[in-house]
Amino acid sequence: MRTLRIGTRRSRLATAQAEQVRRMLRHQDVDAELVPMTTSGDRAGWPEHVDLLPDPVSMKGLWIDTILDALREGEVDLAVHSAKDLPADEDGAGELRGLVIGAVPERADPHDVLVFREREVLEKGMVVGTSSVRRRAQILAAFPGVGIADLRGNVDTRLRKLADGEVDVAVLAAAGLERLDVIPPHARTLGVDEMVPAPGQGCLAVQCRADDRVVRAALTTLDHRPSALALTAERALTRALDGGCALPLGAIAAVKGDAIRLAACVASADGARLLRAAAEGEDPATAARIVAAELRNQGSDAILAELREA
Repeated sequence: MRTLRIGTRRSRLATAQAEQVRRMLRHQDVDAELVPMTTSGDRAGWPEHVDLLPDPVSMKGLWIDTILDALREGEVDLAVHSAKDLPADEDGAGELRGLVIGAVPERADPHDVLVFREREVLEKGMVVGTSSVRRRAQILAAFPGVGIADLRGNVDTRLRKLADGEVDVAVLAAAGLERLDVIPPHARTLGVDEMVPAPGQGCLAVQCRADDRVVRAALTTLDHRPSALALTAERALTRALDGGCALPLGAIAAVKGDAIRLAACVASADGARLLRAAAEGEDPATAARIVAAELRNQGSDAILAELREA
């Protein structure tokens, strides 16, 4: 089999994720090499994740555009994305344009983590750094009395700002810390009762061309079925609510026997309104449909509309 070319952004985290997939392929006796690429978001100098942008809804996809173009043109054979940054409409639209998610490797820890500058206690008056609307809303709901400050940049930049005293606490994804082999000395994982993760958080999505049977066959060995089903449910919910990847929608799914259990929340930006719903379904689409209906019954459409208009 030919050596596969893996398209990836040049950032340290993106490279680490692509390297993880390269190693997994190598264990299956498939050789692969990384092809670092510069996306529109990189050229513009914007932050690494879509939820850190000033107008994230209109700019989503700018961290994958060049890579997807190269994949469609045959310049690379597959692309590795952090699933939470892959627009949910890529599931259907991507396939129509010739691409599919060929594999979802076993999910890393999906939770968010509070990283403290000093002792691991979050008290009133402390300043929590995040630029994610989802994280901001749930922090304000779970910890009344704390302040929120804008904190942008990649993982290393945000940890440096924390150390320099710009904030007392930073909110980061456990999976990103793990993939970068970063172990903060003062950190606490947030439970789902405090912070529902972003849809797809902790998952990698490996895309390839729909008509490339050789690559699709190679990727089947990387696919972790429970993780893929969970991701499918979370992305289906995102599409059902038309929430996008930049609004305060949290979702986490898991396989439970023969069913998919999906839990989700939608919060107002100030954390004053926090809607929760959970359900089990025989497949991801059913679970997503039930949870979306319950959130809508509670008023999620109004919350999301307010945020889009803000």
